Amino acid sequence: MNIQENISLKPYNTFQIDKKARFFIEVESVHEIKETLQYAREQNLPVLILGGGSNVLLTKDVFALVIKISIKGIEVLKEDDSHVWVKAGAGEVWHDFVLHTISHQWAGVENLSLIPGTVGASPMQNIGAYGIEIKEVFDHLEAINRDSLETVKIDKETCKFGYRDSIFKNVARDQYIITHVVYRLSKKPTFNVSYGAIRSTLENMGHQESSYSLKHISDAVIKIRQEKLPDPKKLGNAGSFFKNPILTKAQFEQLKRDYPTIPFYPQENGVKVPAAWLLEMAGWKGKTFGDVGVHKNQPLVLVNYGNGDGEAIKALSEKIQRDIKEKFNIHLYPEVNFI
Repeated sequence: MNIQENISLKPYNTFQIDKKARFFIEVESVHEIKETLQYAREQNLPVLILGGGSNVLLTKDVFALVIKISIKGIEVLKEDDSHVWVKAGAGEVWHDFVLHTISHQWAGVENLSLIPGTVGASPMQNIGAYGIEIKEVFDHLEAINRDSLETVKIDKETCKFGYRDSIFKNVARDQYIITHVVYRLSKKPTFNVSYGAIRSTLENMGHQESSYSLKHISDAVIKIRQEKLPDPKKLGNAGSFFKNPILTKAQFEQLKRDYPTIPFYPQENGVKVPAAWLLEMAGWKGKTFGDVGVHKNQPLVLVNYGNGDGEAIKALSEKIQRDIKEKFNIHLYPEVNFI
């Protein structure tokens, strides 16, 4: 084992927050994870798992053994006339995995292009964008039980996927380490272009509906995201900081009376409204506070302008939450995990 001491986590989180890990190791196999967990147990060390670091906000130094999951590999488990079951290592960069599926003409995740993070985080967060969520293509995952050190298989039903939610964020939090994820992808694509600006972007790019391809959809999503979202490599951020709130129909009707032009998306359990719209209406777009602030093009993104501190970003997020509650009587919940 190559355990390092007092390592800066700045390269390992997309907010680029410079906090230290007391101990740090990068693992590339199931065996290495089990070996490291056993060592941590013997040394009585707490453990923190990191994937791509795209969904965490470091507010302090981490007195723990930080395990960076870097398990790679993509393979086909089985296929039939309509579908292919693809297994990917938890450490694969998510966007690289999406591009791999597109190159093989496997459909299902093209709308999720350019989402930061790794494969292992995709079921934890039930990542979603432009009308698609992971639960629609998820088959099962493999994980290590942190207590027994046994490898287990967890199916879709057990994951209890919700909006940006799964058991790994609540009842099973810190119980498992995801090592591989298996997706059921389609050989016969059905293009989802109704959400957001995908259809108009495709038209502007010169693509006709009769000739859509997986690459066309992916290119359109990438174009939209690049135009409104900052590149984490250039400007520290974790993408969308808050979840889009889902209101009851009564709540929504009240809001619509006050704001007739509010965008909305009907859901089975209510009405989803864009958090970005709420933040923009409340005047948060582009505001800066020292080295942290709200992005000038996308108010749902909080940013570190270079020397920002995690505590400052956390304080800003709490100030935004209070303001949105006061103005709209809506509580915003963060997607990002505070550490």
